[in-house]
Amino acid sequence: MTSPQGFLGFWETTGSAKTFTHPLDPELLDAYVPRGARVLDYGCGYGRLTAELAGLGREVRGVDVSAALIARGRREHPGLDLMRWTGFPLPFGAGSFDAALLFAVLTCVPGDAEQTAITGELGRLVRPGGVLYLSDVPLQGDALNQERYARFAERYGTYGVFETPDGGVFRHHAPERLRGLVRAAGFSVVAERTGRVGTLDGRTAERLQLIARREGPAVPDAGEAAAPASG
Repeated sequence: MTSPQGFLGFWETTGSAKTFTHPLDPELLDAYVPRGARVLDYGCGYGRLTAELAGLGREVRGVDVSAALIARGRREHPGLDLMRWTGFPLPFGAGSFDAALLFAVLTCVPGDAEQTAITGELGRLVRPGGVLYLSDVPLQGDALNQERYARFAERYGTYGVFETPDGGVFRHHAPERLRGLVRAAGFSVVAERTGRVGTLDGRTAERLQLIARREGPAVPDAGEAAAPASG
């Protein structure tokens, strides 16, 4: 649920006690992530959805950059496969997973470069034909959000980035931004769904879910890419 670079302090303190609220959509999950699939839950936080996926018959690993959130997850879900890892690449080979989950992660990652790094790494790790299941928060039209987008735009240089009173920094996105990120990582969007979900501050917000299929050959690991051609 957190960024691999920057803004981590919030998630090691105040943010680590939050109750996360983005739910899985059972219909989308069953249609695109079959039972037995190897799933990476990136930005897993305290393993809320990791545990749900495991209970639904998926072979799932959860990864987050926050030590506090992973420690909480291990307390609340003993035996769940949760790992703290900061930065990229993650310690898995190219094409290791049938699917990746990216739920309310990009909203916690304000920077363009960091977002691109996340989706690019998932493009490496999901096998061709596998899927990225993304759920995140698009730009909202209500007065509260419109005011804070405008108020913080100059400070952060991006419309949609804002601070919360408890010290968090979040980002809401133009839907095309989210689609563009997954396309640039080698995925093709095959399904979309909108709806309302709870937020960390007890309100509700519109969400956008994307199912995107990985195209083309697997992205080679760094060592493989550097190897000389044989013959």
